[in-house]
Amino acid sequence: MGRALVGHRKPKYVNAYEDRHGKLRIYLRRPGRPQVPLPGPLYSEPFWIAYHKAMEGEAVAKVSGAPTRSVSAAIAAYYVSAEFKSLASITQSTYRNTLERFRNDYGHLPLAGMRTQDVNRVLASMSPGSAVHLRKRLHQLFEFARAVGLVTGNPVKEAMRIRKKTVGYRTWSEADIASFRAHWGDGTPQRLAMEILLYTGLRRSDAVRIGWRHIADDRIEIVAGKTGVDLSIPIHDELWRFLKERPLTDPTFIITAYGQPRSEKAFTGFISEAARDAGIEAQASPHGLRKAACRRLADAGASAHEIMAVTGHTKIEEILTYTKAAEQKRLSQTAMAKMAGAFDLKLPNPDKRLGKSTDNVLKTFVQISEMVRPTGLEPVFPP
Repeated sequence: MGRALVGHRKPKYVNAYEDRHGKLRIYLRRPGRPQVPLPGPLYSEPFWIAYHKAMEGEAVAKVSGAPTRSVSAAIAAYYVSAEFKSLASITQSTYRNTLERFRNDYGHLPLAGMRTQDVNRVLASMSPGSAVHLRKRLHQLFEFARAVGLVTGNPVKEAMRIRKKTVGYRTWSEADIASFRAHWGDGTPQRLAMEILLYTGLRRSDAVRIGWRHIADDRIEIVAGKTGVDLSIPIHDELWRFLKERPLTDPTFIITAYGQPRSEKAFTGFISEAARDAGIEAQASPHGLRKAACRRLADAGASAHEIMAVTGHTKIEEILTYTKAAEQKRLSQTAMAKMAGAFDLKLPNPDKRLGKSTDNVLKTFVQISEMVRPTGLEPVFPP
């Protein structure tokens, strides 16, 4: 018997060793099936092609010669690595989309031949957003390839960093929410979907999954698909008003006209179209409602960690934006009240016509206008 190879974890059912002559032997050994010889070296493109064919029960042709350790082979090896398999399925899909586009153009080239200037040239030919994502994926690919001995260095480390300017998804305003509710009444699937997003702060991928099987003791119990975080969210009374009417036989709360769960991609279009029908002309996405839920929690005085306990965020930096904005509002309110007290002024209530307005900026403007009027200063309308 030869010497077994040690090092990076081998693919499932693969046995590799050096025979007494020092020759590498690689076999696929599945329980109850004949062993299948595979071409080497490990993690090369011919190896992965033969491995996948053998796993699917296809005949494997004998391959001779020294194969090139190509970009395509490295990507294939990365897909079956423990690192990639540990990712959430939605994250795996996102990574694959980026890597497969790169693979289509450069998969035939040797991975070790890629230099930093080659990476820069590829990134420069892309849009900023696409370049940012590709750079991250290539960095991970080379780090994996270096760990398993396919390459000795990582040219992406010194590659140029793309700065992407983006405002992200627009947060729904209170006026947007009021318009949506006015247009889509109780009992409509559009209204139900909006209320679920607003009162749970869930990602769209999780919002479309929840159903009666996730309800326990007046709470929504679900594992976040993207991060694997266990969430236990108390059901708000307003949300319960909608959920309690849903049939117990429905697979999920958010379903299509045919009684089937909505896919997350189709769900985005469903919400955006419903928002347009409600007269909301600006961008209105499910993620924008998730951000609105964060904003509302922050305005209600919830801490960053309390918000994270509801929404399942894992990075506190993503939540601090909302808590800082809410704190700024509270501090500015107390500051103006102190100034009014110092000058013996009163902060009057806004005009009754604004009493139920969702435009807080307009209310603040009326308050400041009344306060500064005795000084002769003209208030400037906030942007």
